[in-house]
Amino acid sequence: MTFQLFLQHLVNGISLGSLYALIAIGYTMVYGILRLINFAHGDIIMLATYIVFFGILIFSLPWWLAFIISIILTTIIGVTVERAAYRPLRNAPRISILISAIGVSFLIENLSLVIFGGRAKSFYQPHIFTKIINFGGVSLMSLTFIIPVTAGILLYCLTYLVNHTKTGMAMRATARDFETARLMGIDINAIISLTFAIGSALAAVGGIMWGLRYPQIHPFIGIMPGLKCFIAAVVGGIGNIPGAMLGGFILGLGEIMLVALLPTLTGYRDAFAFILLIIILLVRPTGILGEKIAEKV
Repeated sequence: MTFQLFLQHLVNGISLGSLYALIAIGYTMVYGILRLINFAHGDIIMLATYIVFFGILIFSLPWWLAFIISIILTTIIGVTVERAAYRPLRNAPRISILISAIGVSFLIENLSLVIFGGRAKSFYQPHIFTKIINFGGVSLMSLTFIIPVTAGILLYCLTYLVNHTKTGMAMRATARDFETARLMGIDINAIISLTFAIGSALAAVGGIMWGLRYPQIHPFIGIMPGLKCFIAAVVGGIGNIPGAMLGGFILGLGEIMLVALLPTLTGYRDAFAFILLIIILLVRPTGILGEKIAEKV
């Protein structure tokens, strides 16, 4: 492998890894506060791509306006899912809310199948994202650079919000001890809604980027990226935002390098994520940056 080819794979791996990290944040934020695996997160990604698709096709919106509307509507959908399916079960056994999450996921997928149809559709790719950039003998699409830059800006803003604002302090307090945070006067419902809003907005951006990178959408498009990003969150330490970022980059770089260095194993690319998950659970069940949480008795 030449140095130029290695560099090309490395940049592709960073780009895919930052996309995984962006989506994995939604899983880890919800789990950090509610101890809930939000199985509907992958379907939120799918809805974001369809809102863009119909915004451009039916309403002839400029692509940038369709992107913004998609992020806003997806955020509203995410908050609505929390209020309708999770909030009424907040004091129920944990298994009930987990089943509710699985039910919401199946409901969104099957409703989308009925409304949008099962036939795959082409996702619009503006020229700005497909322009080929050459440097040092390496040719890459501009999207390859736009994804990590966008992810980096959003993740920096999120990290600042969580670590340097009163809202972030309330989020961390809620994640640490739900009941004590309530007794301290924190509006738990508002914090949880905000968490779902941020997670859904990041999922929308991730879904749009995913559609630009793999420009074919269908009602089940969110399943595989959703599973992989959940794995990324677990690998890094679910409930830990830096851990989700780290897990995303490990998964993205690992996938691309597996295909680059061992091309005969290209068909096992998706299996790599699950093998990595099994290894991490065997070696370090809490994830790379995860902390062991003692159960209350």
